[in-house]
Amino acid sequence: MVLAGVDLVLQQDASMKTHAASPDILDFPRFTFNPKEGIDNPALNINDDDEEVVVPRLLHLHRKEGQSFGFSLRWDSGLGGPEGGPEGGLEVSTVQPWGQAELCGLRLGDRVLEVNEEDVSNTEFNKVVRKIKFCGCHLFLLVLRKEEYEQAVSSGLDLKSLVKSFKGENCCRPRLCHIKRDPERGLGFNLISLEGHRREFMVSTESGGPAERAGVCSVDKLIWINGTRASSLSQSALNRTMRKNPDSVTLLVIDSVSEKCFIKRKMPIVPDVAECCNFPHKARTMNLSKGKDGYGFLLRQEWVAMRERTVHVLREVESGSPAEEAGMEDGDLLLAVNSEPVEGLEHEDIVKLIRQSGDRVSLTALSVSGRDFYRQLGLPPLLFHQDAEESCSEITTGPADKLGKNKTTPKTEVFL
Repeated sequence: MVLAGVDLVLQQDASMKTHAASPDILDFPRFTFNPKEGIDNPALNINDDDEEVVVPRLLHLHRKEGQSFGFSLRWDSGLGGPEGGPEGGLEVSTVQPWGQAELCGLRLGDRVLEVNEEDVSNTEFNKVVRKIKFCGCHLFLLVLRKEEYEQAVSSGLDLKSLVKSFKGENCCRPRLCHIKRDPERGLGFNLISLEGHRREFMVSTESGGPAERAGVCSVDKLIWINGTRASSLSQSALNRTMRKNPDSVTLLVIDSVSEKCFIKRKMPIVPDVAECCNFPHKARTMNLSKGKDGYGFLLRQEWVAMRERTVHVLREVESGSPAEEAGMEDGDLLLAVNSEPVEGLEHEDIVKLIRQSGDRVSLTALSVSGRDFYRQLGLPPLLFHQDAEESCSEITTGPADKLGKNKTTPKTEVFL
């Protein structure tokens, strides 16, 4: 039966009989790890007596909208010394008592190795901060306790190899793929119902078709479709989901090897940790320098009756103004000021942030259709906004006699 260019194969596929049943891996479990459990790589031993093993901890931090995670992150210059040691790394410098971070197991001095399944060891500090600020309500951190980190470094352990051993060989992030219907080839994939596994589906792609071009691979496991877990959908419900928007579909998929690795370490397979592929809407960051007549735009708070919500809209962009030159378009929605999310703020508070920024400000905006796209999927609109340039929030002005009026130096510690 063909549904919007997708063949939903209802019969059982004998080639899938060996696929193991998996739990509902979209739920967020509490993480508890025994440092000596599940690690069989002798390279991870700290000493020859096999008495101590260094194992990273996976922490799931969550917050309500408008809340902080309750910790500070700083750039540490490293252990240093003539014998070596890392050049630097991300260290948890404060943990708010009874805050979300402390309740979820984060501790003072923890070294952050990954943020939402991405290695951050060689990532600029400001980009890591921005990634955490924009991640929404869920944050996954892979950390080492301070003493474990020092032991690993003194023993000459390679931290990337340590992480790889913990996560599993050939473990890759899931992919969140947006597929647009081709007039001749449809969406270019089939969904195959797994024999013996209720409400589990594999993907079979057409070679060179829209799905494959969007990043989906044959025999990928379907985890999520248009914002809904595949495990919660019956075949008839899946059909209805496809019919709602026959011109496009967004799938969260993962290969079988990586799925087993995620399940083994009790890591949920969710869009928050996915690689974004072929998304049609992306936020953009504009760095503005004030002209003689200001920035050249108007910020308005508007009530959108159809969506039953208040939005902050960029209006009346003046011709030849700094705003127009930076690429601002009338009607775009303002999402962040100087890398600080502002959707939940009042109009007066946003205006205050812009004024406090002085003669330079960084604004992140998205079209109305783009905001609707992310809202329909239930995703934070800035979740995948990784290509923003350095913004004015990520800098602090030094003494005028040393740095000059417009010179800046990066921050090295931020509360999140």
